[in-house]
Amino acid sequence: MQAINVVAWGVLALGLFGLLTSTVFLGMVVVGAWSFRREAGRQERALGEREFLPAVSLLKPLHGAETGLEGNLRGFFEQDYLRQAEVAGLSAVVDGVSRVEVLFCARSEADEGLQIARRVAAEFPEITTKFCTSGEPWAANAKVCSLATMAKLATHDLWVVSDSDVRVTPDYLRRVVLPFADEKVGCATCLYRGVTAEGGLWSRLEAVGMTVEMSSGVCVANLMEPMQFALGPTMVARRECVAEIGGFEAMAEYCADDFVLGNWIAAKGHEVVLIGHAIDHMVLHAGFVDSMKHQVRWMKSTRFSRPKGHFGTSLTFGVPFALLAWAGALLLGRPGLAWGALAFGVLGRSLQAWVVGRFVVRKRRNWPTMILFPLRDLMGILFWALSYTSNRILWRGELYELVEDGRMRKYRGRE
Repeated sequence: MQAINVVAWGVLALGLFGLLTSTVFLGMVVVGAWSFRREAGRQERALGEREFLPAVSLLKPLHGAETGLEGNLRGFFEQDYLRQAEVAGLSAVVDGVSRVEVLFCARSEADEGLQIARRVAAEFPEITTKFCTSGEPWAANAKVCSLATMAKLATHDLWVVSDSDVRVTPDYLRRVVLPFADEKVGCATCLYRGVTAEGGLWSRLEAVGMTVEMSSGVCVANLMEPMQFALGPTMVARRECVAEIGGFEAMAEYCADDFVLGNWIAAKGHEVVLIGHAIDHMVLHAGFVDSMKHQVRWMKSTRFSRPKGHFGTSLTFGVPFALLAWAGALLLGRPGLAWGALAFGVLGRSLQAWVVGRFVVRKRRNWPTMILFPLRDLMGILFWALSYTSNRILWRGELYELVEDGRMRKYRGRE
């Protein structure tokens, strides 16, 4: 009995300690969300006071016909950018191409995604669109190989890189280029809401993780120091800043190319800005296995690109520690403490989901996120633990291994 009590006290102590650290993190999320909302308001006012409409090249790497791809791509052609430029008395054509130039790249002409892009682009002849192929990847990161190919064909000097699985509103381009009115800004990025493409519990839980967990971490990081990284769904950079870090080619062996792009540009003394505008990131993994693999891959990438921060992430999950405190208190015959600790942990994560959903990513229907996030928080510690089980990841059907400093290479061993 004495041994059981010792174990119970240990479990309770660990649970209460984790509740303390996760609550401190929750407080930082609230402050970070308030700071983000204040800066977003400043950007809103700046957008209303003047228009900044430089010529931009939009780079879109493609790989296959993803669910909803046609709608995703059409949103980038339906921007109000050219109309606003006309109102401002700016030429719709710069250096022989439209003020907004769109480039698509896939591995081959036979790529179904590239064919869809051609069909969509044909509906918008006023926008200069270029199509190219990168061939078989010459480095581990096929996406970066495509970016390097498109960079050689881009006419304009401000580049907007966005993934194929995102959806945007018509004012997206105007918002993401606005920070570049300041010459000190070399890179900008924005947060995103997870949106399910096909529904289902597992995809909804993954979407909740994107919406709350990712946004919480970014808001806290931005609160503690100036932005030092970018987020893949939207990365905006000046041509000369990308050239200064060695071009996209220098990033081609890295898994977290978004982190590397922003981090290296910041290291060169340029500002990296978190834009006060969120976009929709479509969750394509409806099944349990695919969703779990994707989330573990995400965690492994973070582990190798930001090892210290990733290790500290374990102290931000409130529900797992609440369950430990609940179990320890019940074993010690303290049911009031047990249920109080569990309720505190669950309600704290629901509060976190409400704050982030309401003030950061501005979800229209926030209550499902508030209900699901405590469960996603419980799963988060599992993904974190699994990120340490191996250095191998499955990416677009191919097996890679991650090595020191976030580089990756094709895995040559047996799966």
